[in-house]
Amino acid sequence: MNDFPLMEELYLKGLESYHNGDYYDAHEYWEDLWSDHYFEDRRFVQGLIQLSVSFVHLQNNNLNGAKGLMRKCIEKFHDYTGIHRNINVDVLKVNLVSIQNQYEKMAACEEFDWEMIPELI
Repeated sequence: MNDFPLMEELYLKGLESYHNGDYYDAHEYWEDLWSDHYFEDRRFVQGLIQLSVSFVHLQNNNLNGAKGLMRKCIEKFHDYTGIHRNINVDVLKVNLVSIQNQYEKMAACEEFDWEMIPELI
């Protein structure tokens, strides 16, 4: 059975949710893709899941959770460069390090500058 259409739909719904600031929903779509299907770049999608959940933790006032998942997601993108799934991974990685640095300076989630959220393009 060819799961590609469903897999692509889950990925794109996750991307749309992320772009709309619905980080929990983005995580849910990508988690369904990651857990229910086998595909070559599973590690990349896992990084997207962790990125989204980091922002969910921020929204829920859990700075330690946000920091931990940001650290994990940066590791997941380590082996990717250039354009992957239409995302400029090199720019993304630079943005994630900037966010990680911002997290380290923060005493509370309310201090986060939501303008730092990277666009996945």
